[in-house]
Amino acid sequence: SSIVSITTKVTTNYQYFFQNYEQESTGAGSGIIIGKTDDVLYIATNYHVVSGAKEINVGFNDGEMVTASTLGYDEDRDIAVVAVDFSDMKASTTDAISIAAIGDSDALQVGEPAVAIGNALGYGQSVTSGWVSALNRTISTDDGDSTGLIQTDAAINPGNSGGALLNMKGELIGINSVKASATGVEGMGYAIPIDTAMPI
Repeated sequence: SSIVSITTKVTTNYQYFFQNYEQESTGAGSGIIIGKTDDVLYIATNYHVVSGAKEINVGFNDGEMVTASTLGYDEDRDIAVVAVDFSDMKASTTDAISIAAIGDSDALQVGEPAVAIGNALGYGQSVTSGWVSALNRTISTDDGDSTGLIQTDAAINPGNSGGALLNMKGELIGINSVKASATGVEGMGYAIPIDTAMPI
């Protein structure tokens, strides 16, 4: 499988009565295997999934967990790439993975079927399906505006943020990102088009 889970440990410093304290919290999301060299596996995810992490762990479908490092990111586009060394992986895990087939998000049309796949920690891989509801959408989040997004009614939950949006050929057409969380809004998930993400 080309879909992985990503878990993080984040340390937050705060002051209380002039004393400094550290608090550790965990985060979870999904990632997509997008490439490899002889030594390294490259995994795309959302920047917000790994932002501020002091430790990143990638979970594969066979249950193996491997430590990863952040290679680079684009905060505005909410894209990050993390790397896993093959030397840290079991041979059986290496044999079981696959690299995502990249599709053409510029060729997408409204009304096409779409499938969202994530691997939220603790729940395993989940698949939701729907349609491409709209293209080139702009939405406002706490971090500012996100532009050029694919809108889909396939359910996108926090755990499968960073996961894959696929077309009916099984090709990667988007990286699932934020979910519209306005009260009473259902069926509005968003993905970063793969044609935007791959150059990053």
